[in-house]
Amino acid sequence: MQRRSKEKREKEEVQTISSIDYDGQQRQEKQEQEEEATAGAEEQSDDSSEDEATGDTEMDFLRSLFSSALGLGSAEKVLDELSLDGVARYINSGKCKNIICMVGAGISTSAGIPDFRSPDKGLYANLQKYNLPYPEAIFQIDYFKKHPEPFFALARELYPGQFKPTICHYFIKMLKDKGLLRRCYTQNIDTLERVAGLEGEDLIEAHGTFHTSHCVSFCCRKEYHLDWMKEKLFSDTIPKCEKCSSLVKPDIVFFGENLPARFFTSMKSDFPRCDLLIVMGTSLQVQPFAGLVSRVSKSCPRLLINMEKAGEADPILGLLSFGGGMDFDSDKAYRDVAHISTCDDGCLALADLLGWKAELEELVKNEYTRIDSQDRKEKAGESKGAASKGDLASAEPKRKAEE
Repeated sequence: MQRRSKEKREKEEVQTISSIDYDGQQRQEKQEQEEEATAGAEEQSDDSSEDEATGDTEMDFLRSLFSSALGLGSAEKVLDELSLDGVARYINSGKCKNIICMVGAGISTSAGIPDFRSPDKGLYANLQKYNLPYPEAIFQIDYFKKHPEPFFALARELYPGQFKPTICHYFIKMLKDKGLLRRCYTQNIDTLERVAGLEGEDLIEAHGTFHTSHCVSFCCRKEYHLDWMKEKLFSDTIPKCEKCSSLVKPDIVFFGENLPARFFTSMKSDFPRCDLLIVMGTSLQVQPFAGLVSRVSKSCPRLLINMEKAGEADPILGLLSFGGGMDFDSDKAYRDVAHISTCDDGCLALADLLGWKAELEELVKNEYTRIDSQDRKEKAGESKGAASKGDLASAEPKRKAEE
């Protein structure tokens, strides 16, 4: 009897040990599966990133829908007044430390660069000389591969280095210098944010950049830098890859191409931490960029500086407090501020309220002096180089005659 009890106890102990081993094995297998899933997520393609972002946006809408219907997730009112003054007081309070700027073509128009959609002066309204089937074709990848000439002709007109950053660009740089800028998300391809002093880490160039270029061949993808592309463009040469002879295209995002993977990865970490969203110079019509306004928390104030209101919620959904669009005028408005002006004037007005206006104007003045001085040196160097080439060319016939 005692022996059977002992055998029974030993059997139970074995079962217990086996159970522990099994549970440990399960936990290990689960951990390995989670690690594999994480690794797989990190290695996903741009396509899957974009699909995931679209799914996230849909889920955000559904969460907002149900939380509004059930009266959950009431938002805290942060601004003491829905005005530029209220925004300035909030920034000066010290509670605002992670500002995200979302900017579009409107911040560069005062530099002489046209926006896209203005009826008379916009880029799309002035493309007749390129004989396009429709204006947007100039930025479509399939059309570009067959007819690259219109794009490169336009690129010569808009190429970086011919324009100076605006007051708005330098206001964003001031936010960085004061330790308030988390990130600047830009739709622009003019690189003026970089010229103004923002680094690559400060920027998400959602629609790409002229800063680098790549061969369009999937088998090659050789990278080229700004100076190489500039030399090709201004010698009226269609840029071709030195390795495989395929077209070389600046790394701007055409219709039919995916946004940079960094756009999708960064927005997931940036926007939940944002405590003030400043939107400037964009119509908020192009997705997925426009949808970023809904990715901040419900309490996060949102300031629009633009020539007209943009990004407003659908009127019907807005009445029900559904969706994440801007709400400037309804009785339920509590965090969105629209300052209707040019981007430069709006930034000057905000800087004035913050006590930064003189500092901003001095920064712009000094930077313009620096850029002008640098341009003069470069032009002098180019003239000297051209003169040297001319002297060599004229000396060659004379040398041959002497021989």
